[in-house]
Amino acid sequence: MGEGGRDPARSARRPPAEPGGRLPRPHREEAPRVKGILLLSRAHIAISLRERVTLFWFLVFPILLLSILALIFGNSGGEGNVRFDIALVNEDSGDGFSGMIERAFGEMATPAEGGGEGIFSLAIPKSGQDRGAFLEEEMERLSRGGLAAILVIPAGFNDDLIGALTGEERPAVDLYLNRNDPGSRMAGGIIDQVIAGVNREILIRSGRLDPEGEVETKAGWIGDGEERPGYIDFLLPGIVLMGFFTAGLFGVPGTILYSRDVKILRRYWVSPLTVPRYVAGFAIGHIGLCTLQFGAVYTIGRYAFGARLDFARVDVALVLLLSVATFMAFGFLIASIARTPNGGMAIANILNMPMMFLSGLFFPITGLPLFLLALVYVNPVSYLIDSLRAGLGVGTAVMPGSLRLAVPLGWIALSIAVAGMRLRWDVER
Repeated sequence: MGEGGRDPARSARRPPAEPGGRLPRPHREEAPRVKGILLLSRAHIAISLRERVTLFWFLVFPILLLSILALIFGNSGGEGNVRFDIALVNEDSGDGFSGMIERAFGEMATPAEGGGEGIFSLAIPKSGQDRGAFLEEEMERLSRGGLAAILVIPAGFNDDLIGALTGEERPAVDLYLNRNDPGSRMAGGIIDQVIAGVNREILIRSGRLDPEGEVETKAGWIGDGEERPGYIDFLLPGIVLMGFFTAGLFGVPGTILYSRDVKILRRYWVSPLTVPRYVAGFAIGHIGLCTLQFGAVYTIGRYAFGARLDFARVDVALVLLLSVATFMAFGFLIASIARTPNGGMAIANILNMPMMFLSGLFFPITGLPLFLLALVYVNPVSYLIDSLRAGLGVGTAVMPGSLRLAVPLGWIALSIAVAGMRLRWDVER
């Protein structure tokens, strides 16, 4: 035994102590780095999904907004039929030329092949019903906006038309429209075209017009012949990016600033966890949350509202990943500027609406004043949604191809640089 009762042989077998009084490296218990990062990402996902407010804004609100806009504007830009409610009163007797007009409008009110609807919903007097009383009721409906037009074939129309073929004054049908209803004016234009077609048929039957001598119109069609995307196909990419945007703008700074204020981050720093590993775990968890959000929004858009978009493409997936990275970097930028969680939410709210609505997420941005266009062109959301819709085939890219990548990457670099200099992790390192 040596001095102090220590065995020199046993002391020689021990590894030398490291400076600072820590245990020698082989005796430390440290979780593998990758496992620690994954555990942190899983904890981030679990905590976010347990928060009811976060869950509402993260999942419920995008689905709710998608549903509202799709239900209101769902038929815009699609192949939905225009249909006008009109009434027809034939006061003439017999089944001559007046019957021809009545049959022409009846055919246009017949449902089209394939389950579609006719262009007119036609109301006519029932058998035995007083035509004068029927016309008075329909006039009242027209004045209230319940009808688009009323067509009246006057008594003696057939005789007057036969007389017109021999040189007498031409007869007329009476068309009543509502001057305050734009749909009524549209219906009137279509009715004029139908009457013009009936006139042509009358002239052909009377021998006054030779169809072989008419000027022929040859139509040339431009386009690929594919079905035009509807508003839901335009809207769905915007809702997806809106979800990523709000998650990055609100979720990232809210989590970091709150964790810093309640000293959760300080507990991390007394463990072997480093800032880069914390950021890596946080980023993986954030990407996982955005993936869950995308799956929910896409499922609703696809199976509830009939969106036909194919997101299973490499270029589309890269745009989505770039979007998540851009908005997450924005979140770190806000966290580096704000001092408190409330301050971070205030900054996020200031940026939220202008960046969303000056990007074309929900509606096309055309005809804006010059000063608003300047904001559109510095907004990374504009380039990301343009790239996403172009990749999905919803529309043609408007922004230059180089800028669609350079502007988001520039904002990522700027956000990381500012966050690296200003973001306080509440620990001296």
